[in-house]
Amino acid sequence: MDDKHEGTTGHNPSGWSGGQAHRRSSLSRILILGGYGVFGGRLARLLADIPQMELTISGRDLARAEAFCATYKGNARVRPLKLNRLDIAQVLAADRPDLVVDASGPFQDYGANPYGVIEACIAARVDYLDFADAADFVFGVAALDAKAKEAGIFALSGVSSFPVLTAAVLRELARTMDIISVDGGIAPSPYAGIGLNVMRAVVGYAGAPVKLWRDGKPGQGMGLAESVRFTVAVPGKLPLRNIHFSLVDVPDLQVIPPEHPTLQSIWMGAGPVPEILHRILNLLATARAHASLPSLEPLSPLFYWVLNRMRFGEHRGGMYVRAHGMAEGKPVERSWHLLAEGDDGPYIPSMAIEAMVRKLLKGERPAPGARPATQALELADYDDLFRGRSIHTGFRTDDPAAPLYKRILGSAFESLPGMLRELHGTASARQWQGSAEVRHGGGLIARVIRAVIGFPKAGRNVPLTVHFSPEDGGERWTRTFDGKDFSSHQSAGTGRDEHLLVERFGLVSFALALVVEENRLLLMPRRWSLLGIPMPGFMLPKGISFEHEEGGRFCFDVEISAPGVGLIVAYKGKLHPM
Repeated sequence: MDDKHEGTTGHNPSGWSGGQAHRRSSLSRILILGGYGVFGGRLARLLADIPQMELTISGRDLARAEAFCATYKGNARVRPLKLNRLDIAQVLAADRPDLVVDASGPFQDYGANPYGVIEACIAARVDYLDFADAADFVFGVAALDAKAKEAGIFALSGVSSFPVLTAAVLRELARTMDIISVDGGIAPSPYAGIGLNVMRAVVGYAGAPVKLWRDGKPGQGMGLAESVRFTVAVPGKLPLRNIHFSLVDVPDLQVIPPEHPTLQSIWMGAGPVPEILHRILNLLATARAHASLPSLEPLSPLFYWVLNRMRFGEHRGGMYVRAHGMAEGKPVERSWHLLAEGDDGPYIPSMAIEAMVRKLLKGERPAPGARPATQALELADYDDLFRGRSIHTGFRTDDPAAPLYKRILGSAFESLPGMLRELHGTASARQWQGSAEVRHGGGLIARVIRAVIGFPKAGRNVPLTVHFSPEDGGERWTRTFDGKDFSSHQSAGTGRDEHLLVERFGLVSFALALVVEENRLLLMPRRWSLLGIPMPGFMLPKGISFEHEEGGRFCFDVEISAPGVGLIVAYKGKLHPM
């Protein structure tokens, strides 16, 4: 189950009832609270292709609602509405929407009657969904279950990546293991943007106690004062850079443990960038926790302003869920990774409600009642949502005994051409031979680098033998070009080089991403170090290097260049086993 999940089981834990008619003939009118905000606006855009849909874009600021509707593009109809959530009952009575979606928040600050909107929906017999990220709010919604059932409506809370996608992943992992501990995190692209209400919620609980499940019993951590590092690496795709995640107060911490009897601990984090701003927030959270300082919420406008202007780096985001547990009597570690390129990633939190709306349009209706939305969707539902977008997912199983390249590539290893699998598919000593063409770049610095590392002389049809031998948990590659040896050591990266191939040439090491693309295995430089000291990224050597198969032979094409230096060396050729 390394790269894709299996089919869903026959039982129906989510309570969806296929084909059961809605009490109305169709779903056509949706009232979105906070409809011009970050999550509500993205939901409206995701539903833009549905011509029969009428979306009421509501909020306290009529001008913003009107501006959103004026620029909206799509087949769905939109209309602006000024609405204070305290007046929701009157609007429900007057407009009679089919569904209310609360995308406003912050749900942590809904006051003495946090479920006022849900209660109004129950009274008006209108279905309800929300984006709630507040753990206590989502966990407590079940108190309204009996009333919702009596009214014949559903009220599902927390319909977003946390906890719906997380819960779906863990159900898939639980098919093959008993889950003992879980950690996970979401790392948004620096260009994704963040709403002020989300920032208020996050900064508000920084340094405050966060309820979670730890060591088999209810416990607590300190919001944004506990951190881990993780590399999101979908098999065969370019990994995200190693991310710093800090504990966040999300529904998963309370609503997921009851679903897994063997679960002892759960931890969830967020990894916003730039990291320097993240670490400043870590320091403030730690200071608040230890010095009993007041809430940091007054600083949220400042963090909001800075975070939405410090946009640099790769426009990519990701998410991970990692589980430790037991399978067939042995300890195992398995993880699920999501990688989103460009503008597709920011839409993922809104896709859960999009999926539910599309299910409703097909007559698939959740069972009545009020509850957390952990069982609302399965991974197959997300597959449909991700299809056609630059969003990739995959599972990994930690297997230290696997051959080096298979350990790093995971399930993507099996998609390699046959000769690449043959060369990299064993940890035993082996020897291959063939020939190569070697080219050199000009300039004094390039010549010095070639001499220091021992790169081969330039030439055509140069006889080549490569000996692969196990060494220090990795492999020693000894390349003999026309009688002259040139060697390097390859190993699986650790720490900030996790899920990367580390190749060491004497005093210099390069961390390379193994990317499978169009029947080729690309080796893409991501980090480098000299004498074990990390070097600046702007000085990172470049070059297009890849392996492929041609005419039943293993083929390689390596190019090494450096900023300000140009081409240092390039060699390409073919090999076959001896």
